[in-house]
Formats: sequence, structure tokens, C-alpha cells
Amino acid sequence: MTEQVQPAPRSQRPTRRIIQGALSLLLIVAIFWFLLKGIAFGQVWAAIQSLTWLELATLAAVAGWNLCTYALVWMSVTPGLGFWPAMVMTQSTTAVANTVPGAGPVVGIGMTYGMLGSWGYSRSKTTTAVLVSGVWNSFIKLGLPVLALALVALQGNAGGGRVIAALAGIGGLAAAIVVFALMLRSEDGARRFGVLAGRVASRLLRLIRRPPVTGWELATVKFRARTIDLVQHRWPAITAASLVSHLSLYLVLLLALRHLGVAEAEVGWAEVLAVFAFARLATAIPITPGGAGLVEAVLIGGLVAAGGAKAQVVAAVLVYRALTWLLPIPLGVGCYLWWRRQPRVPSPTPAPSVVAAARP
Repeated sequence: MTEQVQPAPRSQRPTRRIIQGALSLLLIVAIFWFLLKGIAFGQVWAAIQSLTWLELATLAAVAGWNLCTYALVWMSVTPGLGFWPAMVMTQSTTAVANTVPGAGPVVGIGMTYGMLGSWGYSRSKTTTAVLVSGVWNSFIKLGLPVLALALVALQGNAGGGRVIAALAGIGGLAAAIVVFALMLRSEDGARRFGVLAGRVASRLLRLIRRPPVTGWELATVKFRARTIDLVQHRWPAITAASLVSHLSLYLVLLLALRHLGVAEAEVGWAEVLAVFAFARLATAIPITPGGAGLVEAVLIGGLVAAGGAKAQVVAAVLVYRALTWLLPIPLGVGCYLWWRRQPRVPSPTPAPSVVAAARP
């Protein structure tokens, strides 16, 4: 009798995660080493220490408001969800996304299902909320660079590279809107998109020796039916909450720059918005947890190129990231521990066959 040897993917997962974590850490270290070499850290620290109590208070207030806007987005896509549960969920999942290499967004989505399920939300409603919030987030990430570059152009600072970037952004946004519209237009269109997406995903999974996906055409048809009902009644609230969330994050960066000595004459607010928008695009693919290193690289490189003094820009970016990347980690841990102590309400429906990933 020939013995068949079964693969043991579970035993390989810890090794793979360790490798992913090590590679992410090496990438972050390399990026920071390149960005910060030649910088007089005394000047950076002196700039941070020069912040007055009023400036610190305004930064803390704006950063706190920014964290609250995450909850507003989820309240808009999950009818009936209260502010405090939405805050607990978003802070917990953000902490995971900011710390777990590679699989952070996936783990965060799993936590979203667990938390919403504990409050009585079915998995089908959670799936719709995850997908709709992700779609709106993608629309705004693609649209912000176009808006920002248009504003820069209106101020007379449009170069050839910026025009090309704006055109590329318009093309990406248009393609995303067309795909979304075709999915919602008809059941047959949603089914065809699901089949096509499933084939692409299966081919990619084949490269890493994973089994093909199944049932994506059924999932897209169900997504279409649920999304139409949600979007028809709540698209203004979803759009407004998503915009406020992104612009509040931008406001934290702008305020940090101004408080730390990067004046409007050096880098205008529209140029800051443009750099911020492209930094947001850098987080579309979770190469490092929470875009650590990549976001700093785009922000520092872009703002210095726009005319900001490097020491002040570095100080402002470090303060900005401390308030928007580091601060949610302990807050999220506290929120998660609080949730673990609460009673559970079982979810009334079985798990869906397909779960798609989206932000935060």
C-alpha cells in the first residue's frame, strides 16, 4: 500500500507569518533609514518640543474627532448600529490592521463579523456593510488625488507629471464606478462579473498552490440585491460620512504641519491635500501594517519636494502618524478587551460562502 502524504498548510502558516513580519519590519527599517539619514534629530525633537499647550490641545481634539469619524462610516452602512459599538469595533479592527503584517485587514474583517454578530447582526448584513464601505472608501481614495491636483492646477502649479497623475486617477475612478454600476444594473451583469473575478482569483491562487474559489457569481448576485436596497436609501449618508472621515484625517496632517512651522507660503493646503491623497493610495495594498514606512515615505518625500523644510516636515509627519497610526493601537486593545467581557447575541444566519476584504 502506497502511503499518501497530505500537505500541512496549518503548520506552515506560523512560519509564513513570521517571514511576512520579518520582511515588513526590514522594509520599514530600510524606508526610515533612507528617509531620515542626514537629518539632525535634534532639530526634529526641538520642533516637537516647541509645541505649545494650545497647539497640543487642538491636535488632540482634531485627532479625537478623526477617530470618531471611523464610527460614523460604519453607522451609515449598518442601520441601527449605535455610536459606541461602532467605535469599539472600528478601533479594535484598526489596531489589528496597524500591527499584524500581511493578514491584518483579513483578521480585522473576521473581528468585524464577530463583533457585529455578537450584537445581533446577521452575516449577510455584515457582508453588505463590509463591501459597501470598502467600495465607497475606494471611490474616495481614487477621487481625492484628482480633486487635489485640480485644486493645485487652479492655483497655477500644474506640471506635466501632475496632469498625467490626474488623468490616471480619473481613469481609475471611472473604471471603478463603471464596474460598480454594471454590477448593480442587472442580475446577469453581477453574475458575469462574479464569474470573471472568480477566474482571476483562482489563477492567482494557483500561483501559490491554493485551491480555486467557488461561488463568487452567487455572492455577487446576492451582493447586488442587498446593496441596491442599502444604497438607495442611505447613499447620501454613506458618501458624507466617508468624505468626512478622509478629510478629517487630512486635517490632522495639515494642522500638524502648520503647528510645526511649515507655513502656507512653503506648502499650500492644496499641495498638502495632493500629497495626502497619494499617501492614502499607498495603503491600498497592505504591504506593511497600517502602511508603516510607506505612508511616511510618500508624505515626507512629497512635502519636501513641494517646498517644506525637511526637519519641520519630518517632525510634523511623525506627530501626525503618532496620532493616527500609533494612538489607535492601545485604544483598540482597550476596546477589544471591553468587548470580550460583554454578553453575546448569536447571529441568526449562517456564514456566507464568500467574504471580501475592505478598509478602514
